[in-house]
Formats: sequence, structure tokens, C-alpha cells
Amino acid sequence: MTLKACVIGWPISHSRSPIVHNYWINKYGIDGIYERVPVEPGNLPKFIRNLHLNGYRGCNVTIPHKEAVFDLVAPADDSTRLLGAVNTVYVRDGATLGSNTDGEGFLANLSTKSPSCRIDGSKVFVLGAGGAAMAIVNALLESDAAEIIVCNRTPERSEKLRQKFGNRLSICAWEQRSDGIIDSDLLVNATALGMKGQPPLELDLTRLPSKAVVMDTVYVPLATPLLIAAGDRGNPTVDGLGMLLYQAVRGFELWFGVRPQVNDELYNLVARSIDPEYWR
Repeated sequence: MTLKACVIGWPISHSRSPIVHNYWINKYGIDGIYERVPVEPGNLPKFIRNLHLNGYRGCNVTIPHKEAVFDLVAPADDSTRLLGAVNTVYVRDGATLGSNTDGEGFLANLSTKSPSCRIDGSKVFVLGAGGAAMAIVNALLESDAAEIIVCNRTPERSEKLRQKFGNRLSICAWEQRSDGIIDSDLLVNATALGMKGQPPLELDLTRLPSKAVVMDTVYVPLATPLLIAAGDRGNPTVDGLGMLLYQAVRGFELWFGVRPQVNDELYNLVARSIDPEYWR
């Protein structure tokens, strides 16, 4: 029997997840398929309710459905329950469960690309307060970061994160972001700024320590203006594509029964789907 999984969103044509999962399906010789399925918000409850009946072992969830799906499934773990957002759905013993793997994808990408970067005891500056930022902040706290500063264009969203995570998280006004990065060990852009088609991220890195690691969750383009500017001044940098790849690992294991490996071949395959001239 062919095993099926998919990614849902609205729209969904931009998703690179089928490239990732179908690469692993072929690599591990699995009788399976992974599809893109556009799901309008109004049809979401029906789609999730009928997921198993339609032959799917589960699905990934992307914009704009992550929070809505949380209310349609049973949270699989405490972290997902805290976050209130789901990016991975799977069926077990008749129950439809939801989890959030963004945080582990973030940590795996960081540890692979910058193995000397220590989270425990560190000071981290996070730009953004949306779903990705929330998962990253949770992962940082679970990894014993000493201090996390969140900076977002909409202060109310920053305050929402502080209420959720408590006094280990502080807030920096957006207008003060270039000063707020002082003494940081890690700088993370978890906004869409700098993404192709979006406004640029305007950030002066002068006050950032030269040893601080700079990570961008944006992966279109692969080398964002932030990463280029950080690299030019000698900071270690981590691109966002690895986070996409590593967050997919657990879902694939849940659906297809094999824990896949992220390797250079897969990275290059997805990178060339973003930039056909990419080569390394």
C-alpha cells in the first residue's frame, strides 16, 4: 500500500516540502508519495477531520493554518500545547495528533552549521514575534538561554510572547533594535523582512560583537542581505534553509517509519530550486 502525506496551506505552490520528502522517499526506497494540497481556510476543519479517510498518514501545515489546526487536533506534547500552533499532523490509533517541530529544526540547523555556538547561558536577540519566533524562543528557553530579547514591529505581539514565557524574556522597541543587539551571543531574524518580495531588514550591526552568530530564518534568497552584511564583518552566519530541512525530519519518521538524514545532496537540491545557479 502506498503511504501518503502532504503539506497544506493557502496558497501552497511555493512550498519546497515536496522536494524534501520525495527525495527521502526515493532515497530510502519507500512506497510513498508526498503532495501539495491547497486548502482554503473554510475547508480546513473538514480536511483535517477526513485526513485519514482520504488515505493520508499525516500532513505538514504552513501559512495561514498553523494556529487554526491546533484547535482541530490533540496536542502531542507540552511544547505544542504551550505554543498553540501546529506544523506537523499525524494519525495514531484513530486519533489525529499535532506537533510543532520548528524549534527542533532551528536548534538542529544551528548546531550543524555553527557547532561552537552555545545556547546555555547565552544572550539571544530575536527579531520577530510571530509563529516562527515563538517556536524559536521556546526552544532557546528549553536549551537554557540566560536572556532572550524580542524585538518586533508590533509591540503588542512582543508583549504577548513575554506573557507566555515570563521574565526570562525581555522586549526591545523596534526603533532601538540596532542598539539592543549589544553583547548578544546570537542574533536571529525570525521576520519575513529580507525575503524576496518583502521590504528589507534595516539593521545596523555596528554594536553586535564580532563573535556573535547571525541566523536568518529566511531562505529565499539563500544569502539574505543580513547574512551578507554579517559575513562581511566576520560574524559566523547560518542560513534559513537548514531549518526547513531539519524541521521535516520528525514528520517523515512519524509518517513513513524511517528517520531520515539531512545531507549535502538534499541541501543542494532544494537550494537549486530556489536559485538555479546555486552550486557549492
